[in-house]
Amino acid sequence: MNRFLMGGVATAVLMISGVAGAQTTQYQGQQAWSDDPPVISSLIDFANNESNLRTAVDRYLQDKAAIERRYPVLMSPVRSARLQAFYAAWAERLGQTDYAALNAEGRIDYITLRNRIAHDQAMLKLSDDRAQQIAPLLPFATRLGALQETRFDRQRVNAREAAGQLDQIAAEVAQLIRNVEESAARNNGKVQIAGVTPVSARRAAIQIEHLRTVLSDYNTFYDGYDPDYSWWVREPYGRIDAALEKYAQTLNRHLVGIREGEQPPIIGDPVLAQGLQADLQLEMLPYNVEELIDIGQQEFAWIVRELKVVSNRMGYGDDWHAALEHVKNLAPAPGEVPWAIFDIARYSEDFVEKDGSITMPALSREVWRLAMQTPERQLINPFFSGGEVTRLSYPTDGMTHQDKMMSMRGNTPHFNFATVHHELIPGHHMQRFMNDRFNTHRTPLTNTPVWREGWALYWEMILWDKDFARNDADRIGMLFWRLHRAGRIVFSLKYQMGEWSPQQAVDYLVDEVGHERANAEAEVRRTTIDAPFYQAAYMIGGLQFYALRREVVDSGQMTEREFHDAVMKLGPMPVEMIRARLLNLPLTSDYKSQWRFYSGPAN
Repeated sequence: MNRFLMGGVATAVLMISGVAGAQTTQYQGQQAWSDDPPVISSLIDFANNESNLRTAVDRYLQDKAAIERRYPVLMSPVRSARLQAFYAAWAERLGQTDYAALNAEGRIDYITLRNRIAHDQAMLKLSDDRAQQIAPLLPFATRLGALQETRFDRQRVNAREAAGQLDQIAAEVAQLIRNVEESAARNNGKVQIAGVTPVSARRAAIQIEHLRTVLSDYNTFYDGYDPDYSWWVREPYGRIDAALEKYAQTLNRHLVGIREGEQPPIIGDPVLAQGLQADLQLEMLPYNVEELIDIGQQEFAWIVRELKVVSNRMGYGDDWHAALEHVKNLAPAPGEVPWAIFDIARYSEDFVEKDGSITMPALSREVWRLAMQTPERQLINPFFSGGEVTRLSYPTDGMTHQDKMMSMRGNTPHFNFATVHHELIPGHHMQRFMNDRFNTHRTPLTNTPVWREGWALYWEMILWDKDFARNDADRIGMLFWRLHRAGRIVFSLKYQMGEWSPQQAVDYLVDEVGHERANAEAEVRRTTIDAPFYQAAYMIGGLQFYALRREVVDSGQMTEREFHDAVMKLGPMPVEMIRARLLNLPLTSDYKSQWRFYSGPAN
C-alpha cells in the first residue's frame, strides 16, 4: 500500500510508541507529511490494554440516545419518566459490578460513568423544574405532546378525536394570546404575570417552537396518506400551528422584549447553584463557586501585572489598555487574514516540533482546513472555532462600518497568535484527531469542557513559558486572551449564579478585559447558549493540566513528551482521573474528587 495512504494507521503507532517518524515530501504541489509504515503489533498491544468496561459505556450512551430519539418531546412527563427509569436502572446495575475485576482503564471508566449517570439525573431534574416554572404559560403542552407520543406507541389515530383536541387547544392558545395583548394594552405595553420573568417567558417561547416542530412531524405522518385524518384534522392543524406561532411571537414581544427589526436583548437561562453543582461534580472539582471565582480573580491580577511589564517595554507605561489599543489597530486588509493564519500555524507547528514536547501526528498537520465564519455566526462567536475545519471571523462586505471595525480590531494577527495553536495543533484539531483513534468511547462520555478547552488553554500557558511570542505585540495578544479566560471564570459564574445580568457581564468584558462592545456582547450571548460551566472551564482546566505537569514532569517521573502523549492517548476524562492514572493512585468504586490543584498563579 502507498506509504502516504497508510499515514493514519502509522500515526496511531507513533503516538503509542512515542517515536517520531514523519518525513516531509511533496504531494500534488503542496507540502505533505508521510509516516513510516505501521507496526500492527503495537496496535494489538494497545487494544489489549483498553478498558474492560468499554462495552458497558458504549451501551449506556447508545441506549440513552435511542430513548431520547424514541421520546422526542422535550419537557414531557412521558420522556422524563422513561429517562428516570433508565438512569435508575443503570445506577443500580453499575453498583453491582465487580469493581475489583476491572483493569486500570476500566476503573477510570467506572468512576466517570457513575458520575455521568449522576449528572444526567441532575440535568433531568433541572429540566423538570424548568418545565414546572413555565407550565402556567403552556397549560396545553402535555396534551399536545401526547399526540406524537401516542403515534410512537404505534396506536392508530382516531382522526375525529385528534381534530377535537387540536380545535380545543387552538382556542385555548388564542385566549392566552388575548390575555397577554389585553394586559399590554392596559399597561402601556408592559405585561406582568405572577412568577413569569423574561427568562422563563423566553424558555416558554422556545418550547412552543419545539412543540410546533413535533406537531408538524405528527401531521406529516398522516396528512395526505390517511384520508380520514386529512378530512378531519387538516383545518384544525392549520389553526393550531398558526396560533402557536403567534403565541411565541406574543411572548417574545411583550414578556421577553424581542421586537421585529431590532437587535434582540441577551436573554439567557442561568442554571443557578443547582446546575453548577452538578457540573462541578461531573468535572471532579472539589471547589465551590466562590473559590473558583477567587481563582479567576487571582489569575486576572497576575496577567494584568504581566501586561504592564510588556506595556512599559512598548513605551505605554502602565497603561496596558493603550498598548492593547495599539495592537487592535494592526489588523490586515480585508481578504488577507487567512494568509496571516497560515503563517502563524506554520510557525506554531514548527516551534512545537522543534521543542519536542509532544508527538504531532503527521496526518493531522496535513488535513486541517480554514473556513470563514458567517456574519450570523459572528454574532455568537466573533473569533475562532477549531477542529479539522477551523473557522475564523473577519468582516464581510455586507456588515455595517461599525461592525467591520469591531471585527477587524478583535481579530488582528497578534490576537490570533494566541488562538491558532489553541484551535489547531496541539489544541482542538489534534485533540479530535486523536479522540477518533484512541479510547473513542470516552469522547461522548467525558469530553467535558474542562478537558477539551483546558488542554488547549494549557498550551497557551506553557508556550508563554517557552518564550513562544515573536514580539511584544504577540505578547499583548497572548496576555489579552489569557486575561479573557480568567475573566470568563468571573463573569460566567456570576451570571450562572444569577448574581450578574447579561448587561453587567458585557460591561465587565468591555471595561475590565478590553473587548470591543460588539465582541463582548457576542461572548455573553455564547455564554447563554453553551453548557453552564463552559466559559469557566478554559482557565480551570488549563490550571489543572499545568499543575499536573508540575507534579509528573518537573519531578522527573515522566518526560514532557511522555506526559503530553499519554494525555492524548488516554482520551477525554476529568483531569483528576488523568492524574490518578499517570501516578497509579488507588481508586475505589466510591471515589470522590479530592485534588485541590490550585496554589496560586501559574507563573
